[in-house]
Amino acid sequence: MEQKNIALIADWNQEGKGVARVDGKVVFIEGALPGEIVQWQPTRIKKSYAEGKIKHLLKPSTARVSPPCQYYAHCGGCSCQHIEFSTQVALKQRAWLNQMQRLGKVQPAELIAPIYGWPWHYRERVTLSVGYKHKQLQIGFRSRNSHEIVDISGCLILPNIVSNALPVIKAYLQRWPEGRLRSIAINQGNEVIALTLHAEHINSTMRQIANELIEQLQHQTKMPWQWWHGDGGQTHLQHDSKSTPTLSYTLPEYQIHISFTPSDFTQVNRTTNALMVHRAMQWLQPQRGESIIDWFCGLGNFSLPIARLGAKVTGVEGMALMCQQAQENAHANGLADYTKFYQADLFDISAKQIQQLGYAHKWLLDPPRAGAQQLISALAQLDIKQLPKRIVYISCDPATLARDVHLLVQRGYHYRAGGIMNLFAQTAHLESLAIFDWHDHK
Repeated sequence: MEQKNIALIADWNQEGKGVARVDGKVVFIEGALPGEIVQWQPTRIKKSYAEGKIKHLLKPSTARVSPPCQYYAHCGGCSCQHIEFSTQVALKQRAWLNQMQRLGKVQPAELIAPIYGWPWHYRERVTLSVGYKHKQLQIGFRSRNSHEIVDISGCLILPNIVSNALPVIKAYLQRWPEGRLRSIAINQGNEVIALTLHAEHINSTMRQIANELIEQLQHQTKMPWQWWHGDGGQTHLQHDSKSTPTLSYTLPEYQIHISFTPSDFTQVNRTTNALMVHRAMQWLQPQRGESIIDWFCGLGNFSLPIARLGAKVTGVEGMALMCQQAQENAHANGLADYTKFYQADLFDISAKQIQQLGYAHKWLLDPPRAGAQQLISALAQLDIKQLPKRIVYISCDPATLARDVHLLVQRGYHYRAGGIMNLFAQTAHLESLAIFDWHDHK
């Protein structure tokens, strides 16, 4: 074998790629693991770095395993099935710490043990692409390296009840006119499964096929299903059966029941979400008599447990409809007296707007991938007496968290603790938790 482009993999990054240094240049190699020696083939070469894929695996890692999924070689739904599960979590933690140091220039004083989550059959919310090949309907994830759809008849990260339903869904939707269906989404709630069909227009024939599909799915799974029409970002329930349960999930520890629609943001699985909420409450420690602000509150995933523990909570969210839904969930759970919800653009918020909400002893932040830079910049303009004594930050992007950590430490906060939560097993994606105390409360 020609000894060209040989690399020793020294690290693993937040995108799930092996990191090597070859001739003074950083190289990111898809699928490579720390400790491996690979011959790699370049796929992109830039001035300061290169990207590549494995051509020959010369020395495999002991953590490398055979992927159990038949579609894994091409499917973009997963990227880590070739890594032993506990090693996946260790690598994610390592990549997260590297981001904290490289971008945030700081590490947490205490590293929190990871939340591992379930390795398989965990993903209760999923959107699948739809296309046609030789007039045959294809349903699946996009290919890892192209926009092609990998047609699947089952999926190991979906709950068995959903995975087993895919062939039935495909068989019925094959009868729809070609090109009328853009994508499908499936949400498994506590008592019902919602199938959303994204299409610009549904005629009577298509509606009849969808109704027959739902009847067949209910017969096969022995569980209620409902179908929704998705169009332009909105979803509309397409049946009026009073016996069908509401789409919802629970937080059993806090006796919280949260209703939602398929277009609402929810975490991908109830079990790991409940663990995440528990961990956030452990660090936030809501107390009776305290006022707490839950920024980016959504449907009340954190607000309602805070209220259940006795604190007064103000939830702030960018979408007015979600504020309304959060208030309805508060009423349904008997927590209306402990909660208030407001709409605000959290990517364009000022110190004055924060002051108008009144003093809060603690903050909880759960922003989208863009992070909370504007909010934290506004916080830096507050008087010391107006600052929350503790901030618990839930993040879905290590890079923006690291940026915001740096801002908070500059303001005078102590980076008390942090750690990862493995909500997306078999992928490189991770959630994380960071805790900050005002400097005189270290």
